Amino acid sequence: MSFRARLTLFFVLVVIVPMVSLTFVLFRLIADNQQGKADARIAARQQGAIDLYEAALADADRAAVRIGTDPELATALRAGRRRAAEARARELLEERGAVRILVRRDGRVLADVGPRAATFPAQRRLVDPGGEEFGTLEVSTQDPQAYAANIVGRAKDLEVVIRRGPEVLASSLRNPPRLGRTVTDVTVGGREFRAASFDPFDFGRPRRVRVSLLEDTASTRELTRDAQLLGGLLLVGFFGLAFVFAVLVSRSLQRQIAGFLQAARRLGRGDFTAQVPIYGNDEFAALGQEFNLMSGQLERRLEELRAEQGRLNTAMRRIGETFASNLDRNALLEIVLRTALDGTAAEAGRAAMRDPAGGPPSILVRVGEASGLETALAAAEAESLRGGYPGEASVEGCAALAHPLWSGPSGDSDGPARVSGAVSVARRGAHFTEPERELFHYLAGQASVSLENVGLHETVERQAVTDDLTGLANRRAFDETITTEVERSRRFDQPVALVMVDIDDFKSVNDRYGHLLGDEVLKQVADVLRASGREIDEPARYGGEELAMVLPGTDLQGAYNLAERIREGIADLRIPLAGGEELQVTASLGAAVRPGSADDVIGLVRAADQALYEAKRSGKNRTVRAAEVASA
Repeated sequence: MSFRARLTLFFVLVVIVPMVSLTFVLFRLIADNQQGKADARIAARQQGAIDLYEAALADADRAAVRIGTDPELATALRAGRRRAAEARARELLEERGAVRILVRRDGRVLADVGPRAATFPAQRRLVDPGGEEFGTLEVSTQDPQAYAANIVGRAKDLEVVIRRGPEVLASSLRNPPRLGRTVTDVTVGGREFRAASFDPFDFGRPRRVRVSLLEDTASTRELTRDAQLLGGLLLVGFFGLAFVFAVLVSRSLQRQIAGFLQAARRLGRGDFTAQVPIYGNDEFAALGQEFNLMSGQLERRLEELRAEQGRLNTAMRRIGETFASNLDRNALLEIVLRTALDGTAAEAGRAAMRDPAGGPPSILVRVGEASGLETALAAAEAESLRGGYPGEASVEGCAALAHPLWSGPSGDSDGPARVSGAVSVARRGAHFTEPERELFHYLAGQASVSLENVGLHETVERQAVTDDLTGLANRRAFDETITTEVERSRRFDQPVALVMVDIDDFKSVNDRYGHLLGDEVLKQVADVLRASGREIDEPARYGGEELAMVLPGTDLQGAYNLAERIREGIADLRIPLAGGEELQVTASLGAAVRPGSADDVIGLVRAADQALYEAKRSGKNRTVRAAEVASA
């Protein structure tokens, strides 16, 4: 292959191939950028729709308060006079600006007026002056057609579909599709849309209604095409400039290297003993002399390069392992230390963590043979831990370097940083050079950042499944646990029980003593649950003042016994009040088991909840088994 052909190939490999790759990457980035903007736009519009839903819910709640306090309606409901209740409810529809009013009592409908297409109801319990609940009121002030028209009127290129199961309540499209909750692309009537959905509350509190927003993607595709066209034109212009420059450089180099072509070919064949003829005393003669010197050194240099390549490959593997194990403190520190030993020609290294009690540092990781180097390592570590700066020590002919590891205070990533430990390396003989110091401190600094990221990751993982107030598992963790345990129960034919706990009259505690005391009540009740269960039991905050405990391998009687211990423990609580008084609280509990009370997760939760409701209904401060509810 001629020199010109090589330059042409070089140009293809260095310029054309990367530019082709860059073209694909650029076009993909442009498309992804526009798609990201479209997703952000549909998300913002979805949030706007949710805000309108929440406003409608708040309006319905205000109407429910007014309707729920209507004396005539309350009298008819308590007396069980359905016709009178429905007649008064129809009057209240116009008086209170409501669209639909639904009243239930013990699962029976006492009054249902207004179109069934009404959506976004607010729910209120109906309680007489004596505290006895005589029904549940649900009120909607929102017509789905008006809601959809309001959303469409606020945004361009936006369509809305509102469904209740298979029924279309409102739609700005003909033949609207059924959509899931995930953001997706859909084609309707030849038009392409980006769709997003959310499920608001419906009458009876299930989430059967789905509000879907569909944004026409025609403008996004047009913007993407325009941006890709502009990017393509810029790349073509850059390619033209690169081509002209490559031609000029190729011709210049060909003229200069033509005289050395033969010598270069001989050296290229591996004939390092061949001498390049030298003529004259110009720059090319000097170049010939350098060729001759180079031929004698190439073999030695090649061996050195092979060794260096081996070390480089090892370092690259360790870097890859670092990324793969960056959530393992010890593995991360070991990789950093091994890389530092190779880069600084040190003999041994270790990672030490400070003792919070003031004792000597504890050694987490050791690398290399540290015999005879411990004194130097300890001296450098002490200097680094004491001042929070890089330390260096020379003891008995041994040189050591140390670097502090920084971290935020436990559980407080916004607090001031503190020195939590140090990494150090040492060797016998010569002191470390400046490049070796820089390499070591760079690696140690990266290790400190990675360790802090590990701590942050662990904190985020813990917070994702923990209720901040009580320290119990949150609703998300509860759902995962109950699903897992029910599946394990089904697979291994072992029982799993569920105990639901509800603090009696908790709302009155908040109303009378304030939410701070209510929070303290929740914390102490949570402590009772933790103290009453086994290590394998999973207490959780189910929501509000309602808690739950999943009991693997426990039958209904065992769940009842545990629930009674919890109930008695809660009754024994004494929460101090201002003025030296004490607050005593009680709780009602429901227990259910699979198999027996139910066979799946939903049924098990429903059975325990019904048992809890029976405990409330029958006087509170008691435990009811799900079987007792079923027999009743």
